[in-house]
Amino acid sequence: MSGFYTEADYENSIIELFQNMGYRYVYAPDLERDFRSPLYEKELLSALHRLNPKMSEDAIADALFKLKNFENAELVQKNELFMDYLQHGIEVRYFVKGEERSGLVYIVDYRNPDNNSFVVANQWTFIENSNKRPDVLLFLNGLPVVLIELKSPFREETDASEGYQQIRNYMQEIPSMFIYNCICVISDHLTSKAGTITSGEDRFMEWKTTDGSYENTQYAAFDTFFEGLFEKNRFLDILKNFICFNVDGEKTFKVLAAYHQYFAVKKAIASTQKATVTDGKGGVFWHTQGSGKSYSMVFLAQKIRRKFAGSPTIVVLTDRDELNRQISDTFENCGLLGKTKASQFIASSGTDLVKKLRGNPSFVFTLIQKFNLPKEPPIYPDHDILILSDEAHRSQYGIFADNMMHLLPTASRIGFT
Repeated sequence: MSGFYTEADYENSIIELFQNMGYRYVYAPDLERDFRSPLYEKELLSALHRLNPKMSEDAIADALFKLKNFENAELVQKNELFMDYLQHGIEVRYFVKGEERSGLVYIVDYRNPDNNSFVVANQWTFIENSNKRPDVLLFLNGLPVVLIELKSPFREETDASEGYQQIRNYMQEIPSMFIYNCICVISDHLTSKAGTITSGEDRFMEWKTTDGSYENTQYAAFDTFFEGLFEKNRFLDILKNFICFNVDGEKTFKVLAAYHQYFAVKKAIASTQKATVTDGKGGVFWHTQGSGKSYSMVFLAQKIRRKFAGSPTIVVLTDRDELNRQISDTFENCGLLGKTKASQFIASSGTDLVKKLRGNPSFVFTLIQKFNLPKEPPIYPDHDILILSDEAHRSQYGIFADNMMHLLPTASRIGFT
């Protein structure tokens, strides 16, 4: 039996893979730490000072307090608040010479990946409702942002599916660990999948490419999966731009982009940048049915608003009221519209559409049929306009499309189909 590739062997292979990607390995039993804290506190405190050199000790202390103390709420709500900290910084208050000030303490440096601490750790015992020890944890600046549950590739009675059940058990027994979780991983060597704390097992997805150019279409080899998701620069990009929450009434879903969404959005960003200085043609974003087109639009719009100078106006174009409401609701539920209701961004008529476009809005949702004012003078804003055209194969031609091009001659366009 000693010749079998055991779960421990697989764990060591994963750790070695992360070391090859530049992660520092920590064997948790060698650390002196609080077993009732999910944080790698020494790394966290060091990172807070390193990433915020101009902030006072009081400001750092306030940020650390907020990272350790979350108000009573459901786990998903706590995790949503943490993700806001992770993506945007922690708002703190502190005093300088008796005067109260406010500012942001950052817990990740997205611009300079090497300024962050990346640690892969195993045997990390954590005590809460019971004593648990997840297989592998990834710490970003001392925060346990990824939990990896491994199963033996050669034990017939267990597989990656059992890893999913184990993670659900952890969420009951050591829930505080998951306040800081960004991605959950289950893997048995043959199958590796990633999801979030709200994902059903069917929503855990493989990652079948490392760079978006070559796809392993049958099974994602475990090294393709881990390198594809966790190469440092890509991992930070995913954390910042490709995780969102869809708050739909009383239900909240945490959404992690699938690999096809991630790489398609990256290519769409590049084509849009080119389109803004050339002919405006951003290309076609093609999906199979049920592969998350609305979320791809969300991720693309979110990244464009963050990446492009001047906060471009994004016009989301559909040809049916039902689609218009569905997509605008998704944008609202995912937080892209701030606290404003989606209805405020929907053009109610052609006249209202023109009024909104002249008003330099962040978003406009409209039917192509609203471009029914052929004599309206063209709009030449001092900022970029990007049109995301849903069902472009059936709406990007005819009189209304011509009117749109007349009204927005400098707009860039991406078709979704």
